[in-house]
Amino acid sequence: MMKMQKINFQNTSFLYNEHIQNNIPQMIDNFLTKLFPDPTEKKVKNYTKKIQEIHSYEDTFRSYSLEDVQKKTEEYKKKFQGLDFKKEDDSVKIRQLLDDICLEAFALVKHTCTLLNGKDFELENGTTLHWNMIPYDVQLVGGLAIHEWNISEMKTWEWKTLVATMPAYLNALTGNTVHIVTVNDYLAARDSQEMWVLFWALWLKTGVVHNNMPKDKKQEAYRCDIVYATNNELWFDYLRDNMVVKLEDKSQSELFFCIIDEVDSVLIDEARTPLIISMPDNEPTSKYEKFAKLAQKLESGKHYKIDEKQKNSTLTDEWIEEVEKMLWIENIYISDNYNDIHHIENAIKANSVYIKDKDYLVTEDQVVIIDEHTGRVLSGRRYSEWLHQAIEAKEWVKIQQESKTLASITFQNYFRMYWKLSGMTGTAKTEEEEFYKVYGLETLIIPTNKPIIRDDKPDLLFKNEKGKFEYLLQYIAQEHETGRPLLVWTVSVDKSEYISQSLTKIWIKHRVLNAKHHDREAEIVREAGQKWAVTIATNMAGRWTDIKLWEWVVELGGLAIIGTEKHETRRIDNQLRGRAGRQWDPGMTQFLISPNDDIMRIFGGDKLFWVFNSPVFASLPDNEPLTQSKMLTKRVTSVQKQVEWHNFDARKHVLEYDDVINKHRTIIYGKRNAILASENIHDDVQAMIWSQTLKFVAANFDEYGERQDFIQKLNHFLGKDVIDTTVENDDVSAIDSVELMQDYVADAVLEDLEKLRWEFPDPEQFYELERRIVLQSIDELWMTHIHSMTKLRESVAFEGYAQKNPLVVYKEKAYDKFGILMWEVEYKTTKAMFSITPQTRIVVEDPDLSEAEMQEMVQGIEWLINKQAQNNTDSNSVPKQAAANPLFNNPAQTWWAHPQATRVMPPWVKAKKTKAPSTWDDAPKTKIRV
Repeated sequence: MMKMQKINFQNTSFLYNEHIQNNIPQMIDNFLTKLFPDPTEKKVKNYTKKIQEIHSYEDTFRSYSLEDVQKKTEEYKKKFQGLDFKKEDDSVKIRQLLDDICLEAFALVKHTCTLLNGKDFELENGTTLHWNMIPYDVQLVGGLAIHEWNISEMKTWEWKTLVATMPAYLNALTGNTVHIVTVNDYLAARDSQEMWVLFWALWLKTGVVHNNMPKDKKQEAYRCDIVYATNNELWFDYLRDNMVVKLEDKSQSELFFCIIDEVDSVLIDEARTPLIISMPDNEPTSKYEKFAKLAQKLESGKHYKIDEKQKNSTLTDEWIEEVEKMLWIENIYISDNYNDIHHIENAIKANSVYIKDKDYLVTEDQVVIIDEHTGRVLSGRRYSEWLHQAIEAKEWVKIQQESKTLASITFQNYFRMYWKLSGMTGTAKTEEEEFYKVYGLETLIIPTNKPIIRDDKPDLLFKNEKGKFEYLLQYIAQEHETGRPLLVWTVSVDKSEYISQSLTKIWIKHRVLNAKHHDREAEIVREAGQKWAVTIATNMAGRWTDIKLWEWVVELGGLAIIGTEKHETRRIDNQLRGRAGRQWDPGMTQFLISPNDDIMRIFGGDKLFWVFNSPVFASLPDNEPLTQSKMLTKRVTSVQKQVEWHNFDARKHVLEYDDVINKHRTIIYGKRNAILASENIHDDVQAMIWSQTLKFVAANFDEYGERQDFIQKLNHFLGKDVIDTTVENDDVSAIDSVELMQDYVADAVLEDLEKLRWEFPDPEQFYELERRIVLQSIDELWMTHIHSMTKLRESVAFEGYAQKNPLVVYKEKAYDKFGILMWEVEYKTTKAMFSITPQTRIVVEDPDLSEAEMQEMVQGIEWLINKQAQNNTDSNSVPKQAAANPLFNNPAQTWWAHPQATRVMPPWVKAKKTKAPSTWDDAPKTKIRV
């Protein structure tokens, strides 16, 4: 007879109540899930139903040889001939055709993998690849999701590289290049070489783009059907292509279809970072040292306030007055002194918010940034807006020169330019709302091929950080004796080194992987799955690396992963968990949490601190975990969700502002590309000069004033005596209205331009000079515009104090600034055209657009554009008389805003040109130096 155990209900009532309390939300969630099922799950089920159709098509291909496969590819391609995805009607047809052949094409890829199976192939790098990859059904499902504008969330070791080949092959049949994005050059090279075997068998060309690649090789790679590249290199090539001076110097193919591997890393983690091509400025750097010394004397709370959530700092109201006295400034917030307050606050941020060995390293007399998401060093990256110089001043290393921005764009706006975008990753579901709202992408969870058997243990909570680390050391020592490999994860370099020093004291052999030891990453990760291995690592070991287990390690339970605290987002925690239990291997993961952890301290709130230090746990030793409580664990998760929402808002805020300048960028780059594609732009130059002439006359002509004075002003404006002032001009004297004077002056000005054109012995030289002048005007003024927009964004931040929406004010003022930019392009072009002669030297050979020679490109023929008569205005500003002109104040009236403006020009613009010689041989012969 079984003995009944007596239960003390008095002692268990708390646990029972907590159990009921914790399970009520779960019960509600289960009810709501059944009532309103996740629509993404329905889509995955629909894709699963199509797998049988793919198998049916595969049966029809069983007799196909590689030659038959290649013929089938050519047959598919013919369906898309003559269709252009940039045209709306063709775009619809392309989508329909792709959907029609989708399942058949996927089956052909799978059959091709079967034909290759078991064969060895020598790769370009000298290694041999033994092909053993045939898509599983779940990989087919992932590929279908990617084809239809979705993100496939697939666990580690589900062969996402192979998954991407199926939608890539299908869409490349259109004749357009498909870009497959990876996060580093190593992965791009590896994937392109391995998948080259499959694409070669399918009769498609594969290319790879990497850093420091010769231009001709890069152009050749971009012409391939499938291109593997990093997100950084794609972005860089896009900006460089919009800075070339000849169409044939462009590299990148059309932005058709892009598949992003590790899509959350690219579109979420990197979204707030504007990528910039810049050139050195000549501003002195001594000011940074001055402000760094000032910041070191100030005290937090008294002189300034720190916002750790925003990683920002601001001076207190009381201390602003003291700073103004110290700097002999009446009002530090007026525009003339705005840079000073910006430098001061940067110095404070550098001194108190940005932490050495957490946010950055100091190595070889340089400050290098540590990626907060990966723990890796971001080589070549610098903090913008003078923050990097402020940190250099703080650390007493060489202060690098400031820079001027030549071109800039965020990943958010770059990747949204593709006709079709999708991605894959192991961790995307937690950010699904942002993916949908910003990029229009749904996140679908694809089932694993085999069940995951990893043991994800509940979080362990401790009263303080000291006790947590004591427990950690005890646990490592205990597990190390069994031989089980351990990966201990930390959030910063300094904490990884603290644990390393503690392990050294108790004689436990281990290895450290952080930004200081990144050169040994491959070696350390490769050995992390060995018996008795103890690896202390930052986020570097959380992604893009494979930890393979030794055979006898499986019997020990697999790799054990211990997270010493939670990351700001659940995605990073999930990435760490994914290092263990790969492809149905055993494994274990567990996180240790204390109220001193950064995320808990900054975002947790006072209530959570009270729970951790409540009298209930007073008698518990610091190095023992608290009683496992779902309530506390959920509270920790809710803190992470708050941070995720906070970061989403920050990225959304960046995007809202960048969307404004992105519209400007789209117009400018569109016009620039039109110039490069045109045989010549003489009519467009005429239109600009015509527009400037009309505006000048409208602003300066006085029907009662002296005509002689007006003509002198006109000639002075053009820098050339277009209308003779030495004799009485009866035609001019008789004009009594602005409209008639505009007609007369525009006719004279354009006639003078035509005379100049015929003075050149070769028309192509004149047309090329026109092209260079306009392009250089655009590039120089666009650079100034970017800087101006940055300053505008900083200045509108104070509009909130006036109960105004800063973004609305920014948009309004940005519209005006863009109007000024359009006017300035016309103005500089006009001034430059009337300063040239047939002896003008032009740069025929384009400077190489490598980073080292970027400055040379910008200078180009700058001297030509700036060669103009002294006026009452600088070449980069708007003349006073133009500012009052209604034509100027409305950018819609400018030629640049309306590309068809030349078609509505008065008939006299073309009708009254100087009669051309019968042949160019009859034109005046003047030697031109080229």
